[in-house]
Amino acid sequence: MGASSGVSFFDQTETFESLWPTTRRHLDELMDRGKYSHGPKVAELEAALAAWTGARHVVGVNSGTDALVLLLRAAGLQPGDEVIVPTYTFAASATAVVLAGGRPVFADIDPHSYSLDPASAEAVRTERTRMVMPVHLFHQLADLNALLDFAARHRLTVVEDSAEAFGMRWDGVHAGLHGAGGVLSFFPTKTLGAIGDAGAVLTDDPALADAVAAMRHHGRTGATVDDFPAINRPTELLGTNSKMDDIQAAVLLAKLDRADQCIARRAELAVRYTERLADTPGLTLPTVVPRTAATNPVWYVYLIESDHRDELAAHLARHGVQTETYYPTPLHLQPCFAELGHRPGEFPNAEAACSRALALPLYPDLADHDLDLVSDLVRGFQHGKHR
Repeated sequence: MGASSGVSFFDQTETFESLWPTTRRHLDELMDRGKYSHGPKVAELEAALAAWTGARHVVGVNSGTDALVLLLRAAGLQPGDEVIVPTYTFAASATAVVLAGGRPVFADIDPHSYSLDPASAEAVRTERTRMVMPVHLFHQLADLNALLDFAARHRLTVVEDSAEAFGMRWDGVHAGLHGAGGVLSFFPTKTLGAIGDAGAVLTDDPALADAVAAMRHHGRTGATVDDFPAINRPTELLGTNSKMDDIQAAVLLAKLDRADQCIARRAELAVRYTERLADTPGLTLPTVVPRTAATNPVWYVYLIESDHRDELAAHLARHGVQTETYYPTPLHLQPCFAELGHRPGEFPNAEAACSRALALPLYPDLADHDLDLVSDLVRGFQHGKHR
């Protein structure tokens, strides 16, 4: 098969161009107001996200990572407290615990949903464990009923890493609103993505929201959004500079108007991939795991597993198709956590996923014919390996 003209792993050019009139209106309002960080567009976005998700409080910050750090601190994490974290996730899930003063305790995942395995969480809990962090990955939620029950039995606080879970709901309740709080990341590739870094904390707890809002602005309490004199208020908490830029808020407001349409397009593409890749030898396709409550998948990532993952990725790259490896090394074996003393083989489900999982291009601007090309390349490679 000849080389293709190229299929990006992510591209939002068409979406951004089509939304430019709305984006420009928000930017014009921003420029007229002259407040470019922590201003009225941030407040407008927080209100719009609260309405969209059903959260009582949304606090905009400058990244999903900072959202996790501030959420953990506001939820009461103390120095040395342990937080159970799945070992198969992006590094920020665990580094946020360290940055907030805690200690990550790793657990294995369910091999079908890639989320925290409740039985493994039970096995690694100690007397020092204070929190548990479900991470909702790729297209579906973790087993919240089981994890909430586990947390209740041991009096643990639940904080959700819902950075990838925009639009996902459990029994009608949006991700991030099942424990103390959750987060959203607006990194450009996310289901609702900015054109740079931005994030938010979601919670129904007013005291937690107030604490996050203060800590994002150097610990100054009270209403600080679009309030220049707030710089002179007393610093009541140990905070940081994690204010959201109004330019990112303006872009997100424009894209939020089309969120349902984008989610629907992602679902169409996922169905098409599944139809095209069905019965491919040596390939495992993503599934929606049945839960004890109504849930809705939102296809942020289309993740396959291949028994020749690295060779398949190289094959696709030679044909101009970009992919992403989620994740080549589990967190318990990352160099930054070497002092925890983990060894290969401790968490077999996570380690298997790390050696097999590959994300294919999936975004609203992906053309059907490009998806078909990717599918044909994957099928051709796998059939060649299984003759």
